Amino acid sequence: MKIAFKMKLKPGCEAEYKSRHDQIWPELVTVLKENGISDYSIFLDEETNTLFAVQQQDGNSSQELGSTKIVQKWWSYMSDIMETNPDQSPKSFPLELVFHLD
Repeated sequence: MKIAFKMKLKPGCEAEYKSRHDQIWPELVTVLKENGISDYSIFLDEETNTLFAVQQQDGNSSQELGSTKIVQKWWSYMSDIMETNPDQSPKSFPLELVFHLD
């Protein structure tokens, strides 16, 4: 199943967000793939600092892996540049599919 969600980046953090993802931790990638997450892309709307994520999942969504230590560590690492919840998870909002073309 393909899902999409949005998150919010703090102003002025665009380059840092991209840099951190350019150097994503291999152990985080492993956890994502082991949990059925693939074809994962994140886009930035520079006008609003909204991040738009799309991922294929055959298990949990990346947002549901918060019980793993590596995901908690990543959330903590990213919390200074994103809007987050009290547990440091990114505030994320599911998006409804309204059109698809193969």
